[in-house]
Amino acid sequence: MRILTVNVNTTQSMTDSIAEAARAVAEPGVEIVGLTPRFGAPSCEGNLESYLAAVGVMDAVASYDQPFDAVIQAGFGEHGREGLQEMLDQPVVDITEAAASMATFVGRSYSVVTTLDRTVPLIEDRLQLAGLMERCASVRASNTSVLDLEADEGAAIRSIVAEAQRAIDEDRAEVIVLGCGGMAALEQAVREQCGVPVVDGVAAAVTVAQSLVRLGLKTSKSRTYATPLPKDLKGFPFAG
Repeated sequence: MRILTVNVNTTQSMTDSIAEAARAVAEPGVEIVGLTPRFGAPSCEGNLESYLAAVGVMDAVASYDQPFDAVIQAGFGEHGREGLQEMLDQPVVDITEAAASMATFVGRSYSVVTTLDRTVPLIEDRLQLAGLMERCASVRASNTSVLDLEADEGAAIRSIVAEAQRAIDEDRAEVIVLGCGGMAALEQAVREQCGVPVVDGVAAAVTVAQSLVRLGLKTSKSRTYATPLPKDLKGFPFAG
């Protein structure tokens, strides 16, 4: 089984970290391939960057020339999952939906702790669209940028833990969801300090993608994610 884990930004070191976190939970015999978009922003923290990322991720997948069994879109609250599902028969798993869904199995309510406050509405919209907002106690910002997660991991963990604890104490959250692909592999540190289940979106998405492939489930092509009509898409995928 081969799963493409696609970073939504152009920072290669973050792609490597995401792929490493994915491999840590992958079953034996599952190959994780990390992909980085050829264009876009070094971090996605707003609508403009998110829409660029959506096209960049689709381009990265369309340009990949080897067989694969599933795709993970490793951006929290980002646009583009629906376009990938139209493109592909293989399962497409968004880390936002995978993490929130997983959280509902281990607690009555969950809170998302993300990076900057400006990303909160994007995450709320994605959860609402996925039908997962009803169990969400809050979406909180740690005021740590995506790139700061790599620059100072210790400071990032402290800010995430502080906001997670507020979600538990003030919002009555029973589970914490880490709201950024760049937070992959931080869940143990947050769990140890907060004492509640903590869900990382990358790990959750790998688990879901493996299960879908094992069950032989593919993307439905009835109506919503029907294969795009044949058209001359100028320049797509983009030239290398």
